[in-house]
Amino acid sequence: MSLYLFAGFVSCLVHFLLIIPFINFLYKLKFQRATQKTKDAFNKPTPIFDKFHQHKQGTPVGGGILIIVLTTLLFCYFLLFFTFINKPLSTSYPSVLAEIKILLFSFISFALLGIYDDLSKIFFWKKNGFFGLRMRAKLILEVILALIIAYWLYSDLKIDIIYVPFLGLFQPGVFYIVFAAFVIVAFANAVNITDGLDGLASGVLMIAITAFWIVARTIIDVPTSIFIAIWLGGLVAFLYFNIYPARIFLGDTGALSFGATFAVVGLILGKVFALPIIGGIFVIEIASSLVQLLSKRFLKRKIMPVSPIHLLLQRNGWEEPKIVMRFWILSIVFSLFGLMIAFMK
Repeated sequence: MSLYLFAGFVSCLVHFLLIIPFINFLYKLKFQRATQKTKDAFNKPTPIFDKFHQHKQGTPVGGGILIIVLTTLLFCYFLLFFTFINKPLSTSYPSVLAEIKILLFSFISFALLGIYDDLSKIFFWKKNGFFGLRMRAKLILEVILALIIAYWLYSDLKIDIIYVPFLGLFQPGVFYIVFAAFVIVAFANAVNITDGLDGLASGVLMIAITAFWIVARTIIDVPTSIFIAIWLGGLVAFLYFNIYPARIFLGDTGALSFGATFAVVGLILGKVFALPIIGGIFVIEIASSLVQLLSKRFLKRKIMPVSPIHLLLQRNGWEEPKIVMRFWILSIVFSLFGLMIAFMK
């Protein structure tokens, strides 16, 4: 246990040492939130969002880049360190290298997709749809990446079952690939949607992956335990500068990467049923946006005045820190309940 805590502490310390110079570097690059008005999925103005978030213009966007780079480097370092001190990289799966490959590919590939969106928004590249990429094109790329990851989960790690408490095991066979890809894409977008208030997505994610770290340690999955510990250390340091009023934002780079990887961690740990519970805030956020999107598409009207739900609460008069703190508390409750479900036989 102390080795994992040491890895998390080192990660937190390294992130703390580098994040201020990194923020200053982003200012020099002018890698900041754009000053133009935002648009929704249908390329229409979002005046309510702009009303509450205009004051954040100019804040650096790119916190996810720092966390992804440092977490990847530190993960590789601690894997070598564990090997050097003869600490077995225990796992329940046939290949440790395959598990490491899946974690890193999920973390990095979705980050590369997100960084294109960030660059598009910041430097005003030609926009034909939803924040740079057309919404359909962006979704297709997400699905392709998710299918690759899901296939590796199925073929390399031999994961092809879904455990549901009280009902037992279900073995969908090759259809597990489709199911896993759906889960990955859903959470990638859910975290991206949640990342709308200072400290909201990063705080909820920190709580949720702590729950999965407990699961990983319980089943003695060493590679995933190391990865989560280092990731947590980075999130703690980032959250210090991301709470209201934020000095730096995750950006799509971090949000897409972290959402996809969060889902992959849940799939690797075999806790699919607990995943939407532990990540309950993300599920609520994407559900509120999906309902609004479908109502505009098929009913030609809005069901809610605005979405996602955190923006609706802002419109109703809730202060930003109040929303974030209460969502953190709800996330703790969801995580505790999710852990109870995860350990049920």
